[in-house]
Amino acid sequence: MQSLQEKASEWSGVAIDDAFSIDNTNLFNKLGLQTFINLSTNFYNRVYAEEEEWFRSIFANSKKEDAIQNQYEFFVQRMGGPPLFSQRRGHPALIGRHRPFPVTHQAAERWLHHMQQALDSTPDIDDDSKTKMMNFFRHTAYFLVAGDELKNQNQQIPCKHAAKRDDS
Repeated sequence: MQSLQEKASEWSGVAIDDAFSIDNTNLFNKLGLQTFINLSTNFYNRVYAEEEEWFRSIFANSKKEDAIQNQYEFFVQRMGGPPLFSQRRGHPALIGRHRPFPVTHQAAERWLHHMQQALDSTPDIDDDSKTKMMNFFRHTAYFLVAGDELKNQNQQIPCKHAAKRDDS
């Protein structure tokens, strides 16, 4: 049975080593907090202006300002900066936090489309950092797809130890 990381690598087309090459460079020190704020703002401005209703509806119950803050704090923490996200929200637990949302292959590709545009239009991010970040984002998006599929499989499997009714 493939691990979620292996599935993510297969589906994303990004080798695990390439996905986590962000760990070889402290992108937070290199790019700074404001760059991550700008990237996340740029991304969510695109998402909330999305023409496809099915995709925009995924974010309908979230305030844009909260989504921006959650994302940049996670990026800062994951890419070498202080643990802003964990200090405010606890462990990132990406699969669990995305459980309420339909994280399909189609949704991952749409998310990645917006992230690529946001990266390309955030001027303070050099090409090498963009490549490293996009590899991480692509792999992580498909890690979430794999987690969503596992959740859906588990919902279809009846529990072997269901409580028996006591008729006595």
